[in-house]
Amino acid sequence: SARAMAATGSQTGGTGEMLSSDPASDERTPLLHHRRYRQDSIGINNSIQFDPEEPDYDSVIYSPHGSPEKESPQEKVSEDTAKLLSAKYEGLDYDLVENSLFVKESATNNKKLIRININRWVVMLMIGVLTALVGVLIDIMVHQLAGLKYSLLKSWIDKCVEKGCLSIPFALWVGIDALFVCFAAILVAYVEPVAAGSGIPQIKCYLNGVKVPHVVRIKTLISKVLGVAFSVAGGLAVGKEGPMIHSGAVIAAGVSQGMSTTFKKDFKIFEYFRTDTEKRDFVSGGAAAGVSAAFGAPVGGVLFSLEEGASFWNQALTWRIFFCSVTTLFTLNIVLSVYFGRPGELAFPGLLNFGMFTGVSYFWYEIPLFLLMGVAGGLLGALFNFANHKICIFRMKYVYKPFMQVVEAIMVAIVTATLAFISIYVSRDCKPLGQDPSEKPLQFFCSDGEYSTMATLMFQTPEQSVKSLFHDPPNSYHITTLCLFCVFYFVLACWTYGLSVPSGLFIPSLLCGAGWGRLFGIGVSHLVPSIAWSEPGIYALMGAAAQLGGIVRMTISLTVILMEATGNVSYGLPLMLVLLVAKWVGDIFNEGLYDIHIRLMSVPILGWEPPATSTTISARQVMSHPVTTLQPVEKVERIVEALKEPHSNHNGFPVVDVPDETDQVTCGRFRGLILRSHLLVLIKRKMFLERGQTGAIRRNLQMKDFREAYPRFPSIHELNISPEEMSCSIDLRPYMNPAPYTVSEDASLHRVFRLFRALGLRHLVVVNNDNLVMGIVTRKDLARYRLVSLRTLDLEELQMSH
Repeated sequence: SARAMAATGSQTGGTGEMLSSDPASDERTPLLHHRRYRQDSIGINNSIQFDPEEPDYDSVIYSPHGSPEKESPQEKVSEDTAKLLSAKYEGLDYDLVENSLFVKESATNNKKLIRININRWVVMLMIGVLTALVGVLIDIMVHQLAGLKYSLLKSWIDKCVEKGCLSIPFALWVGIDALFVCFAAILVAYVEPVAAGSGIPQIKCYLNGVKVPHVVRIKTLISKVLGVAFSVAGGLAVGKEGPMIHSGAVIAAGVSQGMSTTFKKDFKIFEYFRTDTEKRDFVSGGAAAGVSAAFGAPVGGVLFSLEEGASFWNQALTWRIFFCSVTTLFTLNIVLSVYFGRPGELAFPGLLNFGMFTGVSYFWYEIPLFLLMGVAGGLLGALFNFANHKICIFRMKYVYKPFMQVVEAIMVAIVTATLAFISIYVSRDCKPLGQDPSEKPLQFFCSDGEYSTMATLMFQTPEQSVKSLFHDPPNSYHITTLCLFCVFYFVLACWTYGLSVPSGLFIPSLLCGAGWGRLFGIGVSHLVPSIAWSEPGIYALMGAAAQLGGIVRMTISLTVILMEATGNVSYGLPLMLVLLVAKWVGDIFNEGLYDIHIRLMSVPILGWEPPATSTTISARQVMSHPVTTLQPVEKVERIVEALKEPHSNHNGFPVVDVPDETDQVTCGRFRGLILRSHLLVLIKRKMFLERGQTGAIRRNLQMKDFREAYPRFPSIHELNISPEEMSCSIDLRPYMNPAPYTVSEDASLHRVFRLFRALGLRHLVVVNNDNLVMGIVTRKDLARYRLVSLRTLDLEELQMSH
């Protein structure tokens, strides 16, 4: 719908200049006129210019030079991509529709409500168990594939070191990695593109209230699980922990609905949970279960769901999510213990276990050094994010075809294997066998009875390498080995994240940070040998935390996750300080990597806090106006027209009394709000009043009828409506929400933002003092305002694009 100011008379901009008063010009470009007025009147600096001759602003992409261009795959991504919001993303209806049907359902059967509460716990139990089993499946697949690759390559390496035929194991190494990665890339590029990456940005958007297409489909889960196993076994600089969070969320979304829309199978269970409200709560539990399975951190999982997006929270939900996380941890522990031949020991609390840190934790005088490491982590994290952002922009502009995406993934796998082989070839860092905790030592050019430390770091899975850097005794690695490894892995991880393969970011960040952290610890002990210092493994832990915190900028949940993974609460203080410093330093330069990728996706996500200076902006200035409204008893023809109108694409329509046609500012006295999805169900079920009929029809719908159509409601273009039915009417009063949230036109943007963020709203009706509808505020109206600079506190307005 067109966005306009409800204003009359001459308007002045924030700069004091009069806007164009040419009637012809205003009539030709009313959208342009009102947008410019709104921006000037609230001091918004918009660097993307409009062309007054282009009337269709929602179908163009604006180039960095200001001229609009029609979309094309090559041209639609530029440096201004982060200044666009995509219209394809819709919000979630987290707010309950308390219409008469809902009230009747809630008041009739108390036993049913008790059964529903019990079912919530049952669903959380199922989510926890299934997420753990998926984690076990991924771990076993990685273990088997990596073991197969190791046994094959080790036999050839042992033969060819003496015979001088190293080209054969090198070709095998490259070929196996390329084959594994090719399979993972095909799953993403041709089967389900949303399965690429860790999935955490997409789940963060979902928990924030944005519906990302295909993000919780069963096809996404299959592509994710198989793809991440082959990506890790293929030697890429990725981890399986991030995809576990996405997998848990998909499992939660599927189990809680009791049906599969992909396979068109309805099990007729958990039908009450087929709403955005319930589904989103369960997805929060699934994400927490994924964290618990990945790191063995149930408390960290709960805090992750809270910190990374869930806008609405209560005590009961917290308790259910914690129950789900603990269930996941216990199930994973039991199954993996049985698989590895140690039943009953419960020695596998997560897919990534840092192991127990023994001995002295740290000395108090080392805390300033840890803070210095936090600064380094923030700087390196900002550099990583900057470089990855540039790579992703290039990738989106030029590597957009599925075939090209597969080729790029294979190329990265070949480069990764080649660099690993070269670094092992040039390294002569050999240690006696028996000192290496790794299960897969490689001799290469070392003497008999020795192993190559570089080969250990490069060849084994990233999780094993992290554990080695944390727990190997002092003097296990030469300084040049650590330097080469950190540089190579930093570059490879930066290049790899964003490929069209399922890939986690946690492990590459931890591994890179553990490398330079251990190097830092070795340097400290050499520079000041007269003072007792902690072992290099402790510095490796702090470096890993600093690097990860500098990249993702998480604080509370990451502190608890790392603390639970170490099994030592005494590391809580230094980990917290390191993560805080890394976040503060990194935020000076750019955002966290997940937020950067969300910007690249052009998702209308809402942050925790409203924009600075938002108290000076009123709801009147950000609302959409005029609004498509309906009357309590409305003609079917009018409803169909409103649903088909491309400019009235809001999900909710205010229901008003008969408006005054002479009033060009308001839209009628507000009576309630009716959802687009409910209107579609009413039309599909033919809930029509005959011509001249004003009372209720004999048959009435129930709330379960609307849940049956969830989540894929019919399109208005798919419904067959005869001309006779067009002349009928629909009584909207039983189905509309008579008391939705509204806000005064004089309310500040700050207050409107708080309401949206805290209550998980999708739309907010703006009324005047007489309860007349002035406009409507949606998520996209709020997400389009963004802070440009912390120093100037200027705002910019993002533009919409399809």
